[in-house]
Amino acid sequence: MPRSVETLVVGGVIGDVLDMFTPASEFTVQYGGKQVTNGCDIKPSAAADKPHVKILGHPLSSNLYTLVMVDPDAPSPSEPRLREWLHWIVVDIPEGHDATKGRELVAYMGPQPPTGIHRYILALFKQEGAMEGRVQVADVRANFSTRRFAAQNRLGLPVAAVYFNSQKESAVRKR
Repeated sequence: MPRSVETLVVGGVIGDVLDMFTPASEFTVQYGGKQVTNGCDIKPSAAADKPHVKILGHPLSSNLYTLVMVDPDAPSPSEPRLREWLHWIVVDIPEGHDATKGRELVAYMGPQPPTGIHRYILALFKQEGAMEGRVQVADVRANFSTRRFAAQNRLGLPVAAVYFNSQKESAVRKR
């Protein structure tokens, strides 16, 4: 059963980044051996490399998905003037496969929160068809808008989303 959006509402994800939606698909996100669940904490050092993202479903399905990862709290949660900071975009991910089977439009950038606790949101959109050549994406990461990107590329509302929290690590604790 698709995940509830309640934790996304409580975490401010719905409102700050996404509009209310009904989950229609499922995906898993893992950094190393740690499964991302809504509101969990992940250290920036543990998320330096792109996560393993798998779209659950039948591998023979023709459905394709777009994955967008943003930080709505840049540069700080109390003053998010760079909201949303774009961390990653992958398009044409086949259902039943992981994101490596898709086409990376914006290279992954791991969390680097300068101050405060930042939310990192991974939103999944179902595509109408392959995005070959028709994707519009800005060439800057600051002030990205997931809503605008979805509208410009006819993606509609997300079909799934998950977020985690991360904060700057002290030099002693980094691993």
